[in-house]
Amino acid sequence: MIRFLIRRTLGAAVILLIISAITFFLFYVAPRDPARVACGKVCTPQTLNLVRHNLGIADPIPVQYWHWLEGIFVGRDYSSFGHCSAPCLGYSFQSQTPVLSLILDRFPTTIGLSIGAAVVFVIFGVGTGMIAAVKQGKALDKIASSASLIGSSLQIYIVGIIAMYYLSDQWHLVTRPNDHAGFTQDPAAWFGGLLLPWLVLAIIFTANYTRMTRSQLVETLSEDYVRTARAKGLSRRTVFFRFAWRGAMAPIVTIFGIDLGTLLGGAIITEQTFGLHGIGALSIKAVRDNDLPMLLGVILVAAAAIVVFNIIVDAIYAVIDPRVRLA
Repeated sequence: MIRFLIRRTLGAAVILLIISAITFFLFYVAPRDPARVACGKVCTPQTLNLVRHNLGIADPIPVQYWHWLEGIFVGRDYSSFGHCSAPCLGYSFQSQTPVLSLILDRFPTTIGLSIGAAVVFVIFGVGTGMIAAVKQGKALDKIASSASLIGSSLQIYIVGIIAMYYLSDQWHLVTRPNDHAGFTQDPAAWFGGLLLPWLVLAIIFTANYTRMTRSQLVETLSEDYVRTARAKGLSRRTVFFRFAWRGAMAPIVTIFGIDLGTLLGGAIITEQTFGLHGIGALSIKAVRDNDLPMLLGVILVAAAAIVVFNIIVDAIYAVIDPRVRLA
């Protein structure tokens, strides 16, 4: 297991390095000059060169990328900002603030949104899928399958607006979504502000997990080792949870790792729909402002979240499925 984790960690580092290099070169060879945007309407050539130097984009692209990597591991000095301690992702072109500090300031909202929604849609999605698999062909199975098909066809920006209008504005059943209160400051206000986004995300994701759980369990229940366990006289409950359920969870854990990593990387549509100020909203603002260091930092965080959760998922395989062996 240790060797496996070391190999995957090294592989993840290489993947992140490649992603950062490709993203950096694509962004910084874009035809829109960020220095000209930051310079303003009245900009002389001398002022433009000074702005490029202050922003750290006066050097050739490969040299800029090397300085950017250097800032992550050992820190970096800027002529206009001073020293930026490692890990340094640069400074925002617009706010002149360290990129990492802005990301860390927005990250708690994204974490709360992602983990809270994940708890809801996994519990309801997997639970409903299990019931549908046990009641295969019966009324509950057909209802769950139909509901999951409808749920997977819905879009967050439509369901979210409708839910806010009726549940928050008209009927006052839940608080209108907000991220004003932190979890440590006021847990009740934090919970109320994120409850509606959790429920809307759960509607969309629960449908996928219901369908996948049902299909995996139906397939696993017909496997030879499950039928052998039944033939040995084990109880239906033992056969279901000890053999069938564990064997069916591996693909679901894979999808869960990808979904949670993606949400932690920035639930862009969800945050925009509910007016939350997380990583997704930060990335949209960076695109609008042509803030390349900020956009690069957000993309790197999103990629890291997905890669890390894929490593965790692979490690969990050996726990939930004894047939898996990690060398």
